[in-house]
Order: sequence, then structure tokens, then C-alpha cells
Amino acid sequence: MKLKKILLPLLFVLLSLTAYQSIDQPRYIDIQELRKLYSSGDPSLWPAADLHKSIDKKTFRDIGMLPAVPYPDYNPYSKEKESLGKTLFFDPRLSVSGQIACASCHNPELGWTDNLTRSFGHDRQTGKRNSMTILNSAYAKTLFWDGRASSLEDQAQFPIGDPLEMNEKTTLAVDKIAQIKGYNSLFEAAFGDKKVSLQRIQYAIATFERSINSPKSKFDQFIIGKSEVYTDSQVKGLHLFRTKAQCINCHNTPYFSDNQFHNDGQTLFGTKNEDFGRYNVTKDKADIGKFRTPTLREAVNTKPWMHHGHFPSLLDVVELYNLGNPSPVQKKYLGTERDSLLPKADPMLKKLDLSKEEITDLLAFIETLSTPTRRIIYPAMPQ
Repeated sequence: MKLKKILLPLLFVLLSLTAYQSIDQPRYIDIQELRKLYSSGDPSLWPAADLHKSIDKKTFRDIGMLPAVPYPDYNPYSKEKESLGKTLFFDPRLSVSGQIACASCHNPELGWTDNLTRSFGHDRQTGKRNSMTILNSAYAKTLFWDGRASSLEDQAQFPIGDPLEMNEKTTLAVDKIAQIKGYNSLFEAAFGDKKVSLQRIQYAIATFERSINSPKSKFDQFIIGKSEVYTDSQVKGLHLFRTKAQCINCHNTPYFSDNQFHNDGQTLFGTKNEDFGRYNVTKDKADIGKFRTPTLREAVNTKPWMHHGHFPSLLDVVELYNLGNPSPVQKKYLGTERDSLLPKADPMLKKLDLSKEEITDLLAFIETLSTPTRRIIYPAMPQ
């Protein structure tokens, strides 16, 4: 009887601990079960994403297949407009030197970027940031690392007038194109008459850029039912991406970007490479050090990484996030006029404690978001 009195409370304690663990800790999921769930073709069956408390779960959109390319009502798609835009994209005569085209920094054989830390522009000047890829840019809400362009149409005019890039006055660029007789038929086919204007140049280039999209990646094939295309490591990496590794907090939606701005600890405050990012556009101190979340689609092909291009491998990037993106505090600025400009890293950043095996798995998954480089036919320049 005494033994029963002792055992019953002990059993109750053990049951309570078991119940607590089942509520507080995620259930272990076998790799084959993960493979089955993620390749089911039904995202509602996927394990719940581990989201930071700052993420609005009502508006959160998970990763998945890219939808059809959206075209704005004011600039609908036409094959003729795309053809004109492609020609303009590769035409260096938009620059003052006649040597630099959009394609100079967005090379189709280099992931539609240039694989340089920072791009070269007019007179071999070096830009301040790494060149972003235009792959899948149709799904971007704003353009450039700091989001200063509100659309692809808006973005198309910036490089022309930038003294570090094409260094040409937009009015002169338009005049030069207008004087090239070979463009007459292209503008007429695209817009109904031969008139050349800055707006038409912008609209044509934007239309072409919206056509630069990824084919189905191994990830896309896997989630619609081709479960055999993923290794066990890639399956585990996908699950880590949405849970322990916390990547899903910023790299969500089928575009693998939340199209938002975050301070990832890479402001490089107080150094010669200091960059306040979004703040340079808004002048809002809350935006100091914030940069637009880049897409992870085709990331393998768009090295080097980050807005400054200081990361030569994706392993470097993952290791930085695994450490919680530590950014040293520049104590020499405390109490000075610059004190109010000290950047504050996003609260989502924290140490992840990923093991070497988990990092390997995560990188294996990220690689499945990229596809082989496709060659394109370069347009003949109108004369």
C-alpha cells in the first residue's frame, strides 16, 4: 500500500513531463515522412514554418511555385515590345562613352549579374554596391538594394544618368536612339509609331526584363510530386530552411524574398565601406542599414553575395547567419554626433546553433533553387 502511494505520484510526474515535452518541443519527423509531406503537391500538409514573433502569420506567404509573370496595366506585354527592350538592353549607345550597356552589369552568362564584388562603370569607376541579378525581377516590389525604384519601368532610367554607371543625360540618350534609323521599325512595331521617348525606352526595357525568368528548378519539381529528385540531405535542408535555420522569416513567398528591408548587420558602420542602405532613400533613422531581401532563386549563379559583395561563397553567408550576424559596436562614435546613426540589427537575428551537417544540408537545399545557365541569342544592333 505504501509502495502504491509512492509510485502513483511519481507516475503522475513522469506523465506530466512527457505531456509538457510533447507540447513544448517539436515532434521528430522521419526523413521519409518529410519527403512524403514536402513532395505531396499540397503545401497545407507541410510541417508548420517556425516564424519569428514579428511575422504576421495572417499575411505570411510560404515558398512555392512562381505564379505567372505579372504585367502592369499601363505597360502590357507584347512580343514586339520585348524585342525592342532586348535590343536596348544590349545597346551601349545609351551610355556617354558608347561602351556600357545594361548587359555590362547584367550578363546572361553570369546569372544576369557580373560576378564582381562591385561593378565597373563609366571610366572604369567602381560602384558602391554589388550588382543584383535581374532574374525573376518581375516579382520584385521595388528595385535596387535600397528600393529607390518603385517598378522595373522606374528602374530602367537610373543607370543611364548615374555618373558611376552610364553617365549620360537621359535627354541625350533618347536623342541618340532617335537618330538611329534602324530603331524606327522596332519602335513602330512596339508602340504604333516611330516616336522615341524616355518613357518608351523604359517601358520596353522593363518588358524585356520581365521575360528573364527561371525555368522550373529542382525545388519546383520536388514540391509538385517528383520526390526522387531530392537527396535526403536536400530534404533535410528544406525542412531546416523553414524551421531551425530561420531563413523562411525573410526568404519567403515563391520569389524567396519577402520584398521587405532588413538590417542584417552589414552596414559596416564607421568603415570606408559604410552603407546606410534604405535610409539614403527615406532619411528615416529606423531604416539605417536596411537592405532589400534578395531572392534566393538562382543564388548559386549570382556570386559574390550581400550588398557589398564581400562574401565569395554561400557557406560564408550561412556561417554569418549561424553566428547571429555579429556586428561590432563602434564605441568611438558613442556620445558623438554620429551616436544617433548607430545601426540596429533586425531583432530576428540570433545564433542558430546549426551543426556542420545541418549547414551542409541547408546549402544542399539552396543549390536546388538554381538552374543551369542558359545561353541567349544576342540582338544585332540597329544602324
